[in-house]
Amino acid sequence: MPTIFWLWLAAAVIFLIVEIGTPTLVFACFVVGAVGAAVASTMTESYLYQAAIFAVTSMILIPLTRPLARKITKPSPQPTNVDAMIGQIGIVTKKIDPVSDVGQVRVDGQVWQAVCPEHLVEGTRIKVEKVIGARLHVTKVEE
Repeated sequence: MPTIFWLWLAAAVIFLIVEIGTPTLVFACFVVGAVGAAVASTMTESYLYQAAIFAVTSMILIPLTRPLARKITKPSPQPTNVDAMIGQIGIVTKKIDPVSDVGQVRVDGQVWQAVCPEHLVEGTRIKVEKVIGARLHVTKVEE
């Protein structure tokens, strides 16, 4: 095996190590390109031909792997604490009066103070729109 073959394989291993540390799949394309160049080095002595194989293979794979990389690396923020309450459906346990700013709802097994721009009687289904302080701002769920 020519020495350049081992250099291309060493480059592939280095790109693989870098790819393990970064979840972008860009360096994985370089790994495939380096392996392709290593295979080409067994067939030809031309460094230009080997570099072209590396560059073309890598450049073709980068746009092809971008959709997969976006799926894999897409941040999926998980709401925590009271932010997880937003969008939840609950039920009024104590009538909500917008004038006196009094009312309670049960959401996910917890009872919260609630405010709403309209009168809601006990048993009405509600949806949590936002949380300000220790109060849930809710709206009536149309059934």
